[in-house]
Amino acid sequence: MRINRALRLGVGAIALALAAATTAGCGSGDDKTALDHAKEGKLTIGIKFDQPGLGQRNTDGTYSGFDVEVARYVAAKLGVQPDGITFKEAPSAQRETLIENGQVDFIVATYSITDQRKEKVDFAGPYYIAGQSLLVNVGNTDITGPDTIAGKTVCSVKGSTPAQNIEKNFPDTQLQTYDTYSLCLEGLNSGAVGAMTTDDIILAGYAAQTPGRYKLVGERFTTENYGIGLKKGDQESRDKINDAIEAMIAEGAWDKAFQDSVGRAAGYPTPPAPQVDRY
Repeated sequence: MRINRALRLGVGAIALALAAATTAGCGSGDDKTALDHAKEGKLTIGIKFDQPGLGQRNTDGTYSGFDVEVARYVAAKLGVQPDGITFKEAPSAQRETLIENGQVDFIVATYSITDQRKEKVDFAGPYYIAGQSLLVNVGNTDITGPDTIAGKTVCSVKGSTPAQNIEKNFPDTQLQTYDTYSLCLEGLNSGAVGAMTTDDIILAGYAAQTPGRYKLVGERFTTENYGIGLKKGDQESRDKINDAIEAMIAEGAWDKAFQDSVGRAAGYPTPPAPQVDRY
């Protein structure tokens, strides 16, 4: 009898401990806003760790890229110094969850503003207007834009919006898809594909990795508004972040961040600055 009672108590204690651990793992454990944390001198910001020129965790543990520079500028405007920032990886499929659970204060990670996403989170910005473009080898003169890809092989990632766009709107183009853009680059290098396609700034990031090897061609032929995602209903933080984006553009820091991160090395001019949406 005593043994069974002890076993029951032990099992109950383990269950409680597991429940507590699960709850702790779901979020930060407080309801503070981004501004509340900023007032304490600390922010946790979600970025990509694997996008060259945009959000990348380098081998020495540092972080670099256009999104990283935008995040740092915004944090500074909120009163947080660089050593008060914790960067957290924000894979595309996990972004809303990270925000909703309070695991990040906001996310700067090529995060396109869509009506579906706005049902779960709020957005400041846009801080960049991206558009689908084409990346080719620097010596390629056959492909100069989307009107010249008929009969050519174009590569993108399986299931991506750019891939779907090629399949739907460019039926005379041979679409080749892989799991990663790195494999598309291999196809470009070998000549197996004529061009790689996704958002222009992502392509510029890859071009910047190997200056003089690739080039972006033609005009952008879709529109993607990149925003800074934060908890739904946090209007005060959203307003302050919008203020910071506008200041970054007005002061010239936005243009400098773009050129330093991707533009100069990729030979890609800075596009027009976006108009912040304050609906």
